[in-house]
Amino acid sequence: MQIETHPIKDQKIAEVVSDDVVISSVEDGLDLLGNLYYQGFDAMIVYEKNITPTFFDLKTGLAGEILQKFSNYRVRLAIVGDFTQYQSKSIRDFILESNKAGHINFVSSRDEALDRFSR
Repeated sequence: MQIETHPIKDQKIAEVVSDDVVISSVEDGLDLLGNLYYQGFDAMIVYEKNITPTFFDLKTGLAGEILQKFSNYRVRLAIVGDFTQYQSKSIRDFILESNKAGHINFVSSRDEALDRFSR
């Protein structure tokens, strides 16, 4: 796993780059968040392919637990991927509501993530 840094305005954005799943549990999410938080990052970009598919099944509670940690630490998160594949009404509504609030964003590209963080 590599961390690429993107400075935007007065923010330091971390982009997690990996070919492997880096978040497969609440503990993994908290470890990643904690490490980047203590390195002074204000926001994080993670790719859908780096998150266990269980995250996107809201019945498991994994998404809620992990995203609550990001809210508690006040670290913004963008998850980059193709979310059209998820047909569940609950996940689609969850993505819509998250994007409206703006703290957690589900976007289609790194550029879109960086644009959201620059607002």
